[in-house]
Amino acid sequence: MTDLNMQTFEQNKPIGYVVGGGLEANLQVRLTVPPQEVQEGAFVVIDSGTWRFYGLVTDLQLGSTDPRFADEQSELRLPAGLAGLLHGQTLFTNLNVMPVLMIDRGPEPGSLTYEAWRREHPENAAPVTVKTVPSHHAPVRLADAEDIAQIFGEEDNHNIFCVGHTREQGHPVCLNLEKLVQRSSGIFGTTGSGKSFLARMILAGLIHAGHTATLIFDMHNEYGPDSISSDTSQAVPGLKGKFGAQVRLVGLGAKTSFGKLPADFTLEIAQSDITSEDILLLSEELNLNETAATVLSALERDLGDQWFSAFADMRNGAMEQNEDGKLVPAPDSVAFWANQAGVNAKSAEALRSKLDRVMRKDYLVRSTATRGLQEVIDSLENGIHVILSFGEYSNDLDYLLVTNLLTRKIRDRWKKLTEDSYKDKGKQPRPLVVVVEEAHKLLNRGMASQTIFSTIAREMRKYYVTLLIIDQRPSQIYDEVMSQLGTRISGSLGDEDDINAVLSGLPGRAALRGMLAKLQPKEEVLMLGWGVPMPIPIRSRRYDARFWQQVLGNQAQPKTIAEINRSLGFEADDSD
Repeated sequence: MTDLNMQTFEQNKPIGYVVGGGLEANLQVRLTVPPQEVQEGAFVVIDSGTWRFYGLVTDLQLGSTDPRFADEQSELRLPAGLAGLLHGQTLFTNLNVMPVLMIDRGPEPGSLTYEAWRREHPENAAPVTVKTVPSHHAPVRLADAEDIAQIFGEEDNHNIFCVGHTREQGHPVCLNLEKLVQRSSGIFGTTGSGKSFLARMILAGLIHAGHTATLIFDMHNEYGPDSISSDTSQAVPGLKGKFGAQVRLVGLGAKTSFGKLPADFTLEIAQSDITSEDILLLSEELNLNETAATVLSALERDLGDQWFSAFADMRNGAMEQNEDGKLVPAPDSVAFWANQAGVNAKSAEALRSKLDRVMRKDYLVRSTATRGLQEVIDSLENGIHVILSFGEYSNDLDYLLVTNLLTRKIRDRWKKLTEDSYKDKGKQPRPLVVVVEEAHKLLNRGMASQTIFSTIAREMRKYYVTLLIIDQRPSQIYDEVMSQLGTRISGSLGDEDDINAVLSGLPGRAALRGMLAKLQPKEEVLMLGWGVPMPIPIRSRRYDARFWQQVLGNQAQPKTIAEINRSLGFEADDSD
């Protein structure tokens, strides 16, 4: 990148100058161009002495030197030329600019002190959080492409990934993927705002970069196989069709399919893998009472890891006559076991009845034909990305049970890998991103303290496991979890509580609130948080053929599964 000082105002003329303000109250900038040329959220640059300041326009305000000039329509009683001169002297527009970053540019190139300063500073200084203010009358201009690149980086088709462009001038804005995965992150937006497309683009960038593994819980079959856009009715490529063997499609249960696209393998879960912790996480969904924990603890104590299968074999209400002709609980009844275990029989029978919904699940088997769970973990360890489709098992009970159970095992494995690497000074485990849709179902205030996902958000960063949560109702996600999200990317949100939730815990949220509330319903997003140098509203990239060509280049073929079939001479409606 060329030296910052080589940029000139002739290339990007000033739009105004600083007239007042401060760090807390924001800067006041007198606009010298028509107000329609600047939008809320515009990225501006202010040069003052040897310092360069970067900020965001948070508001535009009309003003006048005297209220009478604003009230009176002088253009109706004065000649146009004279009215224009009068307006230029008496009416004005001020920008509110929130300063965010600043950088020391050093003396002007060619000056007597520049060479000495450059020897002391051989590399361009990095931007730092703003700690002072520019001088009065410091010129203000819209950021150009080089300014954007200085702050957000230049796309390298590997680690620095373009997610969109500035709204005014279309300059590319990038995201550092390596930094993104160091902490949990979230993508938010109302239904139809494009958050799933944005998530697919970011996941495509992560897969292409190759420095992390992703486990995607695909509740609605949106990420793996090709699909049809509900807006345009056109084919939307899935990640499997673009990345082939780098992505493994996993179907929950033997019956789950992806249309004509076969699953790489299916996931069946052995009943012996289920713990009481997994069941307690379903307390709200199953309407379990307070005694359930006591009964579950007794089951695991008496029956070991086969407790679930043994409990499923027990019958509720089974009775038999004893030698005295009295009816007593049969040996295979729930009550018989409860009496021997010293727990309340009625509580045990109530738990058995409520667990019927779980015990009837086809994907829970006594003995698995394949090593599905282990194969998922092995794939992730080796950098292969896994997309788990729930197929016909798409209700909340299935989602809660499977995601928690699988993620718990992954947590245990990554924790061991990390601890082993510290002991043996070996290679650290590959970073893992767990992608969770409908996150409010798992991370709401009632369940967050119980789920493994809350633990990941709070503690697993040191074990190289983070979350990417995708949701339309961030206000329903537990506050403590939201506070752990390093990067937040939000599309349009219609609810005040959701807007406040996205901005919670962030500096300058009062100024950013209006910016987030005014996003267009589609394609516009606000990026903010620890993972980006400064907040910025952008127009996101389109998830289309051009995107894939830019990401994959000559590797962009094949496109969709349907196009592969046509290229091989098969008709789209061929079937087995």
